[in-house]
Amino acid sequence: MPLPIDLPIVDHHCHLSPTGEGVGAARRFAKAGGTHLFLATQNYAGAVPTSLQTYREQFAMTEELARRIGEETGVVAYPVLAPYPVDLLGAAAQIGLSAATELQFQALELAAHRVEEQAAVALGEVGRPHFPVPIEMAAASEAVFVRALETARDVGCPAVVHSEDLDANGYRSVADLASRASFPVGRLVKHYARAVVPAAVRQGIVPSFVARRELTTSSLAQDPPWFWETDFLDDPTRPGAVLDLATIPRRALAIAADPDRVDRLRIPFVESIETVYGFTPRTASRAGR
Repeated sequence: MPLPIDLPIVDHHCHLSPTGEGVGAARRFAKAGGTHLFLATQNYAGAVPTSLQTYREQFAMTEELARRIGEETGVVAYPVLAPYPVDLLGAAAQIGLSAATELQFQALELAAHRVEEQAAVALGEVGRPHFPVPIEMAAASEAVFVRALETARDVGCPAVVHSEDLDANGYRSVADLASRASFPVGRLVKHYARAVVPAAVRQGIVPSFVARRELTTSSLAQDPPWFWETDFLDDPTRPGAVLDLATIPRRALAIAADPDRVDRLRIPFVESIETVYGFTPRTASRAGR
């Protein structure tokens, strides 16, 4: 069974780089049937930013890539901007922890300004390192995380979370931080969710599942909202990592072969975007794609 012609096919989290495959990867995504992707920023210069100007240039590059993707492939790319949480560690080693923390605060404000100008749709990735760090670094990371949630709250956008894998205690701790920031957990997205965790355990936080075959199958039974992502890194030294950008269109096509499951594809591709982001991704017929 072919994909419904009015169904957008969405990768909720990926990275593209001007020094990697770049727009070419989006072209492959479109050829496979993909229509929309959420493009998360990354450090393109190969070094941790230690100035606000570097973040300004980084965010501008993400926006430029999104523009080119739309013009050259027809795929709609939604920029997601924020200073990467792990940047705090590298910057602190060069300019000190206090200055590095202040830089993260400033970069969050810069990203929020781009959301206000409708150049980006969310703050992300925000959160904390996915590995143990010294106590003072953990405290600073938590302070930046709370500031990120406060900033997203103030501009009324979702926040896409980078963190360790979350169990019940982990989800509770993140929900507690959201409560401190008066941020609605229903707009808090756990990027790189690698397992289905019961909704009652997630405290209202929305998972973005890594689109491995077994996880896409098991996630179909979950109540919305939830997303699928590849977390494609566009790193020439790690081709196809985390998953290739054409993965989600291929998964969707396989699922659409079962008439009893095809309607479930509207959860990650339409319903969850409407619920979390507040807009509907539109797509034209796939004819000619």
